Amino acid sequence: MSDDLLRNPLWVAIGLTLVAAVALALVFLWQWQRKRMVRRARAARLAAISVDRVSDVMLPDGAGGTFHVDHLLLTPLGLLLLDIRDVRGHVFGGDQLQEWAVMDGARRYTFANPQTALYDRLAALRALAPEFQVDGRIVFADGATFPKGLPRFTLREAALATDFVMGDPTLAARTVEALWPAWERVKSALPPSPLARER
Repeated sequence: MSDDLLRNPLWVAIGLTLVAAVALALVFLWQWQRKRMVRRARAARLAAISVDRVSDVMLPDGAGGTFHVDHLLLTPLGLLLLDIRDVRGHVFGGDQLQEWAVMDGARRYTFANPQTALYDRLAALRALAPEFQVDGRIVFADGATFPKGLPRFTLREAALATDFVMGDPTLAARTVEALWPAWERVKSALPPSPLARER
């Protein structure tokens, strides 16, 4: 009977379909778990350098428009705006280049120099939050490398903890205590972004 089942094209097709479905489910589960681990690691890195933060919000540009902001952190040194780039491969970029290139194996693509957009966001944030020192970085995921060196205002995600050391969380919270009302005002001016990505 079992030999007859193995010779039956319908049962063979059903068996192959089941094997393919299980394999696809395992790949999906592995990718989901990997993304989840990346999100948790990113959240831990951001928490380690900030007293409070907002993510995926819209920043008024002062001219009736808005900018999407990935993360805005309240730190003992002021506000830190982070533009996250989930890029893998070798990144070739420079301060004077209009286009930056990414080479990832056989795949190659370009994107606009992100520094200009960062400067615009920082100017809008300074206008909205004059009480604060304002800084910003373009943060590339750890899968990105820069063979020619990092351009200005860029860093790899793993460097966040060393470039922006917060120190003792209790002391950091005390440092920003007087600015808390201003921070709450800034947060209330930043509505959720429709461009929010799963982080």
